[in-house]
Amino acid sequence: MDQRKFLAIGIATALLIGILAVFFASGAPDGLESTALMIQGQKSLTGSAPADAEIHTAPEGKFSYSAPMPDYTLGGRFGPFGGIVAIVFGTLLAIALVVGTTKLVRYWRQAEKTKPQP
Repeated sequence: MDQRKFLAIGIATALLIGILAVFFASGAPDGLESTALMIQGQKSLTGSAPADAEIHTAPEGKFSYSAPMPDYTLGGRFGPFGGIVAIVFGTLLAIALVVGTTKLVRYWRQAEKTKPQP
């Protein structure tokens, strides 16, 4: 199997998994998103702290951001289709970044090899 065919099959597989993931994803935040909600004070852990625990206060300023495609969607009005578009766009963007970085590294290595030695 040649390299281009292998790459095409890999991209198609990544897109298929991404598209199917939209329909199986949980609506309840977990992992990194859940941690961010806890830090922002929008979610708390249950249970009381031990008596000997060190309590730290929150910093003065709060961090906030606005994602270009929050929750991997284009907004509520597009439904699952918005999620599919966001996943396809994100997957293709990630692949483009990897391919671009690879080409840049190859270019630098080739430039180092052809550079005249003093």
